[in-house]
Amino acid sequence: MVRVRFAPSPTGYLHIGGARTALFNYLFAKHNDGKFILRIEDTDKDRSTRESEAEILESMKWLGLDWDEGPGKSADDSLYYQTRRLPIYHAHADKLISENKAYKCFCTKEELDGERKKAEAEKRAFKYDGRCGLLTKEEAKQKEDAGMPFVVRVRVEQTGETVINDIVRGEVRVQNSTLDDIIILRTDKMPIYNFVVVVDDMEMGITHVIRGEDHLSNTPKQIHIYKALGFPMPQFAHIPLILGADKSKLSKRHGETAVLRYKENGYLPEALVNYLALLGWSPDNDDTIFSMEQLVSKFALERVHKSGAMFDNKKLMFINGVHIRGKNADELTKLCVPYLLKSGVITEGDIKNRYDFIKHAVVLQQEKLQVLAEISDLSSYFFKDDYDMNEDAKKVWEKNEAERGKVLEIFSKIITEIGVDKAKVEERLKADMETAGIKPKVFMHVIRVVLSGTTMGPGLFDISETFGYDKCMARIKKYS
Repeated sequence: MVRVRFAPSPTGYLHIGGARTALFNYLFAKHNDGKFILRIEDTDKDRSTRESEAEILESMKWLGLDWDEGPGKSADDSLYYQTRRLPIYHAHADKLISENKAYKCFCTKEELDGERKKAEAEKRAFKYDGRCGLLTKEEAKQKEDAGMPFVVRVRVEQTGETVINDIVRGEVRVQNSTLDDIIILRTDKMPIYNFVVVVDDMEMGITHVIRGEDHLSNTPKQIHIYKALGFPMPQFAHIPLILGADKSKLSKRHGETAVLRYKENGYLPEALVNYLALLGWSPDNDDTIFSMEQLVSKFALERVHKSGAMFDNKKLMFINGVHIRGKNADELTKLCVPYLLKSGVITEGDIKNRYDFIKHAVVLQQEKLQVLAEISDLSSYFFKDDYDMNEDAKKVWEKNEAERGKVLEIFSKIITEIGVDKAKVEERLKADMETAGIKPKVFMHVIRVVLSGTTMGPGLFDISETFGYDKCMARIKKYS
């Protein structure tokens, strides 16, 4: 059975790159009827926080990336936190030492810094020479008994090469002579990332390691650790980095990168998932709009690209808009209400007393909405009577000074006589305005700026019908 994992470090929020990695793992697992496992890599004790962990879990749940195994899915959550698995790592390290596949290195930081500076002066790459690996057991014990601090290193064969058969990148070869003996335990006995990830992946039965290409440089070291431990090797797939507009790795300087900030800004989780899937992967056709179920059905690692994927917020907004337009009236209203409340455009009382009106107003903006957070600015005039004309509306109002009074007189007469049914009002208004010799671009603009204070928005007759007679008349009187 396919078993994959996503293993975030709880040192900050879940960023876009991490979310895309989690998504690819999730899609691959579900496409192959496998398991998606979440574990928390919290060995960075100084930076790991419960708050960060909580935000990561919330982000994944919001995106719909529910895990099959991991925190909250087991009677023993300690299985999925590295800091609670330290005895396991120490046992494996001790076994490697006993088999002479690893050794205790007593070289001090000062010694190694001196060697590093010497290598820089000689214009060559620094590489640890493995001197402590030559110590006899007795010599090593004497140093340890004397209280000398040590790290533990795995021996690396210096001849030949390490071959990575990567599903995405193909065959990657690394000369073993370029690799140091690998540190697996620090002087404080905390295990190193490259060691714990191998132990965890083996013990959790991970069959495929899907991660960003920035981890490719770690893979040769991990392969040597797999071999030293005698573990079966998983398949590797290193997916391309997400890039900013300047083609460097996406970061805060390119804009927002935290997943939950996209939620706050009004993006739909299904839209963000849809877009993230297209960053570095292409389907077998030209479609760009997908549900999670469709992505699961189509996803294959063989269609993941090697080159970096450019993050394009305009394309994300377009995809978000398409998903917004796929919502029914009640779904969209429920999604928009929190933004209307937060901006003060509506109150809790409005939800109880004017829900249908709110729903009509929201639906009228559905075609223009790109993100949910836009709803307040687009529709505030539906709810607030103390609106002002914006600059464009003022220009229209001033430009049509000679005819605006007659326009409002005719419009108010019509809705007084026949009501605000949009089809009837449109037909009568066009006829009466033609009789009065007033052009459509004049009367349509004048009425719109009076009712909404803007020059753009939903259909004029949709607005007047949603407002109703009393609200329309109150706004006409404001400017008469």
